[in-house]
Amino acid sequence: MKVTVTAIKADIGSIGGHIRPSKRVIERVKEYVSTEGGGLLIDSYISSTGDDIAILMTHEQGEGSDKIHKLAWDAFKEGTEVAKEQGLYGAGQDLLKSAFSGNVKGLGPAVAEMEIEERKAEPFLFFAADKTDPGAYNLPLYLSFTDPMYCSGLLLNPQLSKGFKFVVMDVEHIKGDRVIELETPEEIYSLAALLRDNQRFVVEGIYSRHDQTQAVAVSTSRLHNIAGTYTGKDDPIMLVRVQGNFAATGEVLSTFSLGHYVAGFMRGSHNGPLMPVKINSSISYFDGPPIVSCHAFSVHNGKLTEPVDAFDHPFWDYIRNNVSAKALEIRRQGFSGPAMLPYGELEYGGIVEVMKKLDKRFEIRKAK
Repeated sequence: MKVTVTAIKADIGSIGGHIRPSKRVIERVKEYVSTEGGGLLIDSYISSTGDDIAILMTHEQGEGSDKIHKLAWDAFKEGTEVAKEQGLYGAGQDLLKSAFSGNVKGLGPAVAEMEIEERKAEPFLFFAADKTDPGAYNLPLYLSFTDPMYCSGLLLNPQLSKGFKFVVMDVEHIKGDRVIELETPEEIYSLAALLRDNQRFVVEGIYSRHDQTQAVAVSTSRLHNIAGTYTGKDDPIMLVRVQGNFAATGEVLSTFSLGHYVAGFMRGSHNGPLMPVKINSSISYFDGPPIVSCHAFSVHNGKLTEPVDAFDHPFWDYIRNNVSAKALEIRRQGFSGPAMLPYGELEYGGIVEVMKKLDKRFEIRKAK
């Protein structure tokens, strides 16, 4: 059966600043999707990560369907009204345009979707991150699909040994989608050269070279490119098909034990370690640390199983302790050096006005 899996996520209001959405807002989004999605959706699931709400849907409308995207857009608009009634912070924050224009891409919400031909058993992972940008997935995906130190299937499974095709987007190019395709293992060094720059080059999709089927879909929207000013971090989502021709569930999850440093934290302007958290976790320390949750599903005839919380295991408590120590250590450095993002990432915030004023005061000193 051919089915499309679509995930759309947005920050539409939060309690106490950037902690988590209210129960009423989440329930309103659920009600709207359930009521208005009848006859359009096969199944749906609503969750939150930090201050964001995610709508996961299965359907037969294909990728980029205006009906599916409008359903999510309108659900977020309905939730925003409840957020305004409750006086929540940042009500409708990620709905950057006033009107729907056929697709939510470019309007603010994060979107990851792929149309697949269901396998006999179709497991997949749904990742949702908060207080970071799409490049946060670059390193885990590189390790999961190119490095046998993490993905033993590259050595043990002949189908995986044929490698993968990575589609990488230049997210700083705003006049159309500027993308490049690289095939591994032959081009892993070229791939690494791009993916080291998390703020500019982002993995959009990964495809098996064994049968050309899609394994990964990542949201790539940069909110400051849409709004022209800082409005919050992009809070990316990702769909990853696992097992068979793809990396195994454990091979993908293992890479998140690194707690690697990504952009995020307070005002989206610092570097911090990415913490794997349980489903529906909130944001707390320094508007962070940057977090990622993972729902594991199986889908059959478009129907979703109940989710399994992939990071709800005693092992991940140990990892969270390690990530907490890393977060505290880099935060001790305050605004200095790599603790804060480079100026190119801050130019959409208030610091640009300070720099303009200071620039006028610089003088060329005359040689003695």
